[in-house]
Amino acid sequence: MNSLQFPANFTWGTAAAAPQIEGAAFKDGKGESVWDRFARIPGKIEGGANLDVACDHYNLFEEDFALMRSMGIKDYRLSIAWPRLFPTGDGEPNLKGFDFYKRIFDSLERNGITPWVTLFHWDLPQGLEDKGGWRNRETAYSFLRYTESAVKAFRDHVKNWITLNEMRCFTVLAYGDVLRPPGIVESEKVVNQTYHHALLAHGLAVGAIREHGGPGARVGIADDSTIPVPFLETSAHASAAATAFRHLNFRSTDPLLSGGYGELYHSIAKENAADMEAQDQQIICSPMDFFGLNCYTGVYCRAGTDSRFDILPFPDGYPAADADWLKLIPQALYWGPKFLKELYCIESIYITENGAGYDDVPTPEGEILDLHRRQYVRQCLLELNRGILDGNPIHGYFLWSFMDNFEWLDGYTKRFGLCYTDYPTQKRIPKLTAHWYKEVISQNKLL
Repeated sequence: MNSLQFPANFTWGTAAAAPQIEGAAFKDGKGESVWDRFARIPGKIEGGANLDVACDHYNLFEEDFALMRSMGIKDYRLSIAWPRLFPTGDGEPNLKGFDFYKRIFDSLERNGITPWVTLFHWDLPQGLEDKGGWRNRETAYSFLRYTESAVKAFRDHVKNWITLNEMRCFTVLAYGDVLRPPGIVESEKVVNQTYHHALLAHGLAVGAIREHGGPGARVGIADDSTIPVPFLETSAHASAAATAFRHLNFRSTDPLLSGGYGELYHSIAKENAADMEAQDQQIICSPMDFFGLNCYTGVYCRAGTDSRFDILPFPDGYPAADADWLKLIPQALYWGPKFLKELYCIESIYITENGAGYDDVPTPEGEILDLHRRQYVRQCLLELNRGILDGNPIHGYFLWSFMDNFEWLDGYTKRFGLCYTDYPTQKRIPKLTAHWYKEVISQNKLL
């Protein structure tokens, strides 16, 4: 393989999530999500923004998919809004919601675009949160029933399923911090319990997809593993980074990929370990067809003197995107998959999210010359390509995101899109990166 060429049949795609783009937050029977509620708490979201209209994808999806096709994109990772199918999370289904996604999948098919469907991208029905949310074990079984219904309804259109997106964000940052809804700081014991229930929901959903997905159905998860990058690529520092990877991700990768909760989990969690039932570990470890890695950044690591590893703090002035949490560390795209392969023998990895958020501004001529985004994504793909040449089992890449959208706490101020969204008019304008990415896809080569 040429050093800049990607393997034959490599999947190139883009991604978005229902709560961030659809709008129609209370239309045609959709129920309230935790983000619909959270966004209405004064001071939570930049500029007082909410999800009511977002990118109006609910009404503009035909135009969006035609634009996607014109950009050369043939694979699209989207999510289904749980409260659009089941307004309170359980109970009677909303048939208008099922009809909407049927129209979505029909339109994707007409445009020659393959859907990769995430079943849960943070928009828990508020009705379930009112009963305890992810603190409540029953939420995992509500997710199972929702998954069964969605898979049965759409299995003729969807073969690639992703159970959950970034468990840490809707557990640790939601019940152990105020950064995500419900934004209630619980004890470490409760936080670990929410994570366990998310893992259980994932395992139950894997079983449902195996049972109801039909021929060719595949299933994975999208995880935001923290990726330690050795500051110096020597065996000692790389070994320390591998140890750090397991410790930094002890709630997710070991339980998912190592046969269940083990010594590391219990040594860190101690008396705060989650309560579980006998069959839970077997359910959680249900084999997957691929592992989705959401990778934007990482942390630097070195071999420690008094411990096995040291995580290095970022100095003032370290390069970052305008979304300042996104420190620019393209090497994470090499080391993350490498650790997954070497520590857990993963055989198929997809980068399910990667990109950069900037305060993009059109030129007077109406162009968006996002050279900073293009440069960072290119550096990330160089590292991804290096990993493939070294044997990392990378089979696809989804650039986040298709268009600018509701960026959670940042509202509409930070832009990650390949397409610029002019929110007053809902016009989409492909950015410079979109034109470059089209050529990369066309040639299956880094340009």
